[in-house]
Amino acid sequence: MGVVPMLAVTSMGLGFLRPASGTWGSLPPAILAGILLLAGQPGWIIDVCLLLTLGIGCIACIRFGVDSERTFGRKDPGQVVADEVAGQSIALLALPWAGVASWSGTVVPPADCSPLVFNLAMVAAGFLLFRILDILKPPPANGLQRLGGGLGILVDDLIAGAMALAILQVAVRIIF
Repeated sequence: MGVVPMLAVTSMGLGFLRPASGTWGSLPPAILAGILLLAGQPGWIIDVCLLLTLGIGCIACIRFGVDSERTFGRKDPGQVVADEVAGQSIALLALPWAGVASWSGTVVPPADCSPLVFNLAMVAAGFLLFRILDILKPPPANGLQRLGGGLGILVDDLIAGAMALAILQVAVRIIF
C-alpha cells in the first residue's frame, strides 16, 4: 500500500494513535465545524465542508479498503479511520445553528448561553453521540459490518452517523 492511500485511510496518520484510534479519527470533522463556527461562517459553508470530508472518507474507504485489510492483516483494521471521518461528518450535517444563517433553520439558545458556546456544545454532543453509537453498533449497523472490503469498513459508521444526526436533530428541536 502506497503512502497516499495509507494517509487517506488513516486520516493523515490519526489511525496510528492509541488508545482509541476511532476517537482520534472522529476529530477532524468536529474540529473543522468548530473552526468554521469560530470564524463566523454560515451554516451552508459548514455543511459543504462536512460534505467534502464525508466524500473524502467514503472514497478512501471504498477505494483502499481491500488494500488496507490486506496490509494490516485483518478485517476492518483499527488503523483505518476514514470511516470515522465520514460517519462523524454525517453526525454534524444540517444542524440548526444558533445565531448563524443556516438553511436547516436556527435555534435560540438559553438566555445565559452565547450562540457560539451553544453551537460548540452541539458539535461536542454530536461528537459524543457518534462515538457512543459507533462503539455500541446498534442494529442495523452491527450486521452491516459483515460486508467485505471498503463497504464493510464504512457502512456501519455511516449508519452510526445518521443515528447520531437524527437523535441530535430531534433533541435540539424539542428542547430549544
